[in-house]
Amino acid sequence: MEYICLSRSYYNLNEYSISPYRAEDMFLIMNWRNEQIAVLRQNKLLTKDEQIQYYHNYIEPSFSQITPKQILFSYLLKDTCIGYGGLTNLDWENKKAELSFLLETQRTKNDTIYKKDFSIFITLMKTICFEELNFNKLFTETYEFRKYHISILEENGFIYEGTLRQNVLFENKFINSHIHSIISQDYGKHI
Repeated sequence: MEYICLSRSYYNLNEYSISPYRAEDMFLIMNWRNEQIAVLRQNKLLTKDEQIQYYHNYIEPSFSQITPKQILFSYLLKDTCIGYGGLTNLDWENKKAELSFLLETQRTKNDTIYKKDFSIFITLMKTICFEELNFNKLFTETYEFRKYHISILEENGFIYEGTLRQNVLFENKFINSHIHSIISQDYGKHI
């Protein structure tokens, strides 16, 4: 499968690559989402049936849409899936997208690995967002307790835009979300 809105279906940087979200990875991704539910906008554990339905009802149709709402990829290291993510909440009129990223749970526990994996994924997403789609803005929303994740965004050219105060109920307490973005005119400075 491939996204018709993109000129190619495979992008790579060194030994890393992204491929349109592969059906074979859906249960890996489901497990990682369930294991890392605290950092996601997900409020219950996913089941296999729900994951299959999601893939068939949302992912597969997006491959053939000229202006999909999301473009999701399997993230590979030497052809092994280590994560997934992509561009979500695509706004084709205003030319902006939200960056989505989730790494295999064990890889998130090593800061050096996490930083490298995430930074390369960001580079690939900036290429698609600014060069392929010719969008103007790539943004993120991150829960404030993810300080290391935020520092990697900032090292990769994302600028802090603001705080959504008491935005999410987490462990019976409201927490803030931070918004960061990079715009096309700044893209070349952080390749």
